[in-house]
Amino acid sequence: MLAGALASFLLVLPSHGQSAEDSTAAALAAHPVVITLQEAIRLAESNEPNFAAARAASRSAALDRSIALAGLLPNARFYSQSIYTQPNGLSAEGGEGVTSPNPKFVANDSRPREYMAQGIVDETLSFAGPAALRHADAAAAMASAEQEIARRGLVATVTGMFYSSLAADHKLAVAEKARQEAAGFTRLTTEREQQREAAHADVVKAQLVEQQRDRDLADAQLAAEKARLDLGVLLFADPRTPYSLQAAAPSSLPAQQEVEQAAAKNNPELKSALASLDASRADVQAAWGAMLPSVGLNLTYGIDANEFAMNGPLTPAGLRARNLGYSTSVTLNLPVWDWLASEHKVKQSQIRRDAAQVALTNAQRRLIAQLQEAYDEARAARDQLESLDNSAATAEESLRLTRLRYSAGEATVLEVVDAEAAYVTAEDAREDGRVRYETARAALETITGTM
Repeated sequence: MLAGALASFLLVLPSHGQSAEDSTAAALAAHPVVITLQEAIRLAESNEPNFAAARAASRSAALDRSIALAGLLPNARFYSQSIYTQPNGLSAEGGEGVTSPNPKFVANDSRPREYMAQGIVDETLSFAGPAALRHADAAAAMASAEQEIARRGLVATVTGMFYSSLAADHKLAVAEKARQEAAGFTRLTTEREQQREAAHADVVKAQLVEQQRDRDLADAQLAAEKARLDLGVLLFADPRTPYSLQAAAPSSLPAQQEVEQAAAKNNPELKSALASLDASRADVQAAWGAMLPSVGLNLTYGIDANEFAMNGPLTPAGLRARNLGYSTSVTLNLPVWDWLASEHKVKQSQIRRDAAQVALTNAQRRLIAQLQEAYDEARAARDQLESLDNSAATAEESLRLTRLRYSAGEATVLEVVDAEAAYVTAEDAREDGRVRYETARAALETITGTM
């Protein structure tokens, strides 16, 4: 069922607006989109779900900080209510000197009707409030660091896939050239056999090599297509979108001292560990604050009367009460005994704080080791790039000279086959070396930031 649904989706996908999309696809095939590494990173940041989740978590944590800050400030609200209670048949003189019916429910006001319209301001002063804000600050910093970790990890992933796809394309070109060389060598051995200058065994060997090069070319085509699709998943809504890659020249490697300074300043793992420790310290502060007194302040201004009016009714004495007014209250909350629950919460927060301190120390040690390993790997890969270029050029020249020697009858067929194999190996090794260097440099960038 799933396979059928997927097939239906793939069939329906290009059918919507088929004529327009066909023309667009034809245009893209004729002029594929040119993607640089920076463009690939930008597109991946828009499409990769894990990075989107990390970015959403960071934005949510920033809002949590705003919420925690609002908890420290006074809150204002408006309250309005109207109450009617059935009279019990008796009347009494109210506090305003006016006789009115008594309500049946004694819990209600002294009159059947009561109206409230009030503005209320509340404020609570405690040691837990600033601790909550401090925790929210640390959580926001930690979420921001985690977003940066996700971004740098995505950059490293895209860089590796970008240069792997580029290397696969270059290996495909090498495989095509090797197949043409093998086909040409087969023709050469056939001609020499016809001229009785070579044995039939040379032709057979050349044919076997050509057949192997055909299989290698098919494998290279498959590998290149897989690499393009894997990268296309991160870049486009349809991974099959035609595109071409444009790479810049290999960038230089900074000095190790510059790398160490950048890592000490910009490493997100270290920032996340520091923020986690700060959050655990805020939890300790909040746990202690729960054991200390808190003060609640309240200011109420408005009406709570039997008439919805600023002034009450006129009394027999000719006086009129004023209904609009205010009231204030101060509440002191002093914890006395909760069966040691607060003390245990303090101990819990202290245990988590100590664990966060150990994690920070471990992160610092791990940073030193990872930085040294990543820099050594990048330096070794960089130093080998020139050697790999020279090896590829030497192998190509060796193949040319060996072919000439074979044409002159001075070399054997095995020497030519070995030269062809050495050429393909050297070319593939050069592409792998470029991927290795760029991947190592991207891994170093995840520790140090943009270099």
